[in-house]
Amino acid sequence: MNSTIARLVIGRLAVGVLTLLIVSLVVYFLTSLLPGDAVQEQLGQEATPEAVAALRAQLGLDQPVYLRYLYWLGGLVTGNPGVSLVNGMQVDSMIASRLPNTLRLAVITALVSVPLALTIGILSAMYRGSIFDRYSNMLAVFAVSVPEFLIATIAVLIFAVKLGWLSALSRNVDVHTFGELVRVYAMPVLTLCCVLTAQMARMTRAAVIDQLSAPYVEMAVLKGARPIRVVLRHALPNAIGPIANAVALSLSYLLGGVVIVESIFNYPGIATLMVNGVITRDMPLVQTCVMMFCLGFLVLVLLADLCAILSNPRLRK
Repeated sequence: MNSTIARLVIGRLAVGVLTLLIVSLVVYFLTSLLPGDAVQEQLGQEATPEAVAALRAQLGLDQPVYLRYLYWLGGLVTGNPGVSLVNGMQVDSMIASRLPNTLRLAVITALVSVPLALTIGILSAMYRGSIFDRYSNMLAVFAVSVPEFLIATIAVLIFAVKLGWLSALSRNVDVHTFGELVRVYAMPVLTLCCVLTAQMARMTRAAVIDQLSAPYVEMAVLKGARPIRVVLRHALPNAIGPIANAVALSLSYLLGGVVIVESIFNYPGIATLMVNGVITRDMPLVQTCVMMFCLGFLVLVLLADLCAILSNPRLRK
């Protein structure tokens, strides 16, 4: 790794850390402005002002907001984001119990959507203007335009209500066979893959077409190279950077779409935990869950930037 690449990588990492710090500041103060109070939710409407004040002092909610932010940020950095205001449990233990479920759903969705999207995007670029290209673009635009909750609702009506093939709820059960895996994850993965595959396929197609119009590809064609060799040998390696960005940006959609999908299918992941925290005004839980999603998004974007930097031959030489 030469000095130019090292400087760019360090710069990207520094920007990522600074962005995460700014996001933590915005998230904490915006969630502090939400109406409602966890103490009032916990004690009920009939609680006396003295009891409310005593519990607020016990939970540290009577301190200025900037001090609470500094305590929370310090605990977040050291791996101790605080205690739930509702049940008194450690927030990190609550998230740790749900994180594997969300990661499992995201990994299965990525394993299905990424190869499918790359295949569709590369074939559409190779046969640009063909029937396959036109219909795949039309379906991609349709999939991107339809919101996730509508896709999930239609999937429930067809596969759960009408046909009875799948369950309308994706509960956390021990999966021992492939049939159980399909029954639990089919509809959530289908809902997420519709938009995810369409986005990645369109961006992959654009990246490959951009490389196919380059002079070096024209030279390879004039030398008699076959179309499949032109794409795989010449165009695709130079499109790794844009494709990595397309995959990373599309996978970051999981961080938002999973909130809707987990809520609709009652999937026990971080998103449903965050929604329950919003309902009960459990701000430490909500803030930590939001920071987890922001961290995942920044990691994906940073990985895409690093892939673009490391795959650029002009920077390597």
